[in-house]
Amino acid sequence: MAGTPGTPGTPRLLRAMNDRAALDLLLEHGPLSRTRIGKLTGLSKPTASQLLARLEAAGLVLAGGTTEGRPGPGAQLYEVNPAAAYAAGLDVTPDRLLAAVADITGRTVGRFELPTPGRRPAVPVVRQVTDALDGAVKAAGLTRADVHRLVIGTPGAFDPGTGRLRYASHLPGWHSPTLLQELAAALPMPVEYENDVNLAAVAERRLGAARDHEDFVLLWNQQGLGAALVLGGRLHRGWTGGAGEVGFLPVPGAPLVRKVGRTGSGGFQELAGAQAVPGLARELGLDPVPSGPCTESAAALLASAAERAGDRPDGPHHRLLRTYATRLATGLASLVSVLDPELVVLSGTVLTAGGEPLRALVQGELEELAASRPRLVLGGVTADPVLRGALESALATTRDEVFDTSR
Repeated sequence: MAGTPGTPGTPRLLRAMNDRAALDLLLEHGPLSRTRIGKLTGLSKPTASQLLARLEAAGLVLAGGTTEGRPGPGAQLYEVNPAAAYAAGLDVTPDRLLAAVADITGRTVGRFELPTPGRRPAVPVVRQVTDALDGAVKAAGLTRADVHRLVIGTPGAFDPGTGRLRYASHLPGWHSPTLLQELAAALPMPVEYENDVNLAAVAERRLGAARDHEDFVLLWNQQGLGAALVLGGRLHRGWTGGAGEVGFLPVPGAPLVRKVGRTGSGGFQELAGAQAVPGLARELGLDPVPSGPCTESAAALLASAAERAGDRPDGPHHRLLRTYATRLATGLASLVSVLDPELVVLSGTVLTAGGEPLRALVQGELEELAASRPRLVLGGVTADPVLRGALESALATTRDEVFDTSR
């Protein structure tokens, strides 16, 4: 591996670059032999041997099993040491805190869910966060001190100027102006905060439907309607962190809502949020409508409609999907017209519940409403995408720090 063109590389820098290249290959491919690492990196056998010995001495690589299925003795295999570092993620909703710890290879080793019912938290937020983290750490057989970094995903975004949470009035207890300082004092590791939908996009780009895509929009519908914008391979957060808060977007077919910061909702949320689906179902005569939280009811209705839509093309199940697809495409058309993304990912339990039938209908409607025609796909990370994105974000920084052998 060479240094940057035009930049003289010191032996230490070149060794560090080769070390990182080898570690990334081991993360991507799993256990590899010295010969295979040499071929993939372009290093000679002696240089590859020195590299592996150096990484093994640093505790970053372990010598594991041997190759099988070939004549002669098997070659020694090497793998990233899972215990080289750990990172944690936290997904915050009004109903619960979901925490997990992953080793440096990305494998989840501990997980804990802390219910937080009620509009007024009985336990202070700092205590909630530490209890959830401690539960995941304990499940992993670790201590807080073993966690290298924590990423917390919340609705809305913390304003970089004031440190206060914005765009998330429905999250009780998280709006104190001193909350970030209190959390920093209570936790022994660096903590980062990110919008929950942005983290779902991180998960999709690293592991799911948006891999290898530099420009895409993720539309999320779960406990709220939101979007994540990835432009040129980077999350676009906006001046106050509010980029993608499309629930406030004024759209045709919904009343114009003024002072949306006070009401906590806007046109697109009213038109196509989870709470709109049960009302549509009733209008179409789909009884009984499932009771319970609107997110669960909406997901159940759309899943049932997707399953039965083919029975009668003009029946109420197909009409529910078609009407809801038009509502979704109405808001998406504005995003697509401004951003011209390569891809749109539909994510969150409400959208994924509609499956391929809903996706195809939204695609068709969007092609009628917008000049740009991005491809629409369903999210590929279906198990806790926000939490997975928090872990991936924490692991990326952790690997940069732990794998830096130039120091």
